[in-house]
Amino acid sequence: QVQLVESGGGSVQAGGSLRLSCSASGRTLSSVVMGWFRQAPRKEREFVAATWRGGSRYYADSAKGRFTISGDNAKNTVYLQMNNMQPEDTAVYYCAAGLLGIRANSESGYNYWGQGTQVTVSS
Repeated sequence: QVQLVESGGGSVQAGGSLRLSCSASGRTLSSVVMGWFRQAPRKEREFVAATWRGGSRYYADSAKGRFTISGDNAKNTVYLQMNNMQPEDTAVYYCAAGLLGIRANSESGYNYWGQGTQVTVSS
């Protein structure tokens, strides 16, 4: 069993930055794939970024060049640093964990989800 708790959401103006945190308990980061997804109003939940094996990373096209996913094994916490944010980044952001070997950009492979944290970007 894995418990995930997100934090760091909030409101920011376009061009600003936020850092989301996801604290995991029950498994070490090295044994799972950790992903970030987001769901905007009236839209499907979509993949943002994932990390596994202490350094492998994968990003959605919308996140490349602006967002960085990273992990702190000592704190068992994964971060999503978001820079140059735009109004279209407004969404509820979810942290998720899945077993190694899953398709990282597909939510169907993730077994555990956090409660989500709201991110709002104003123009």
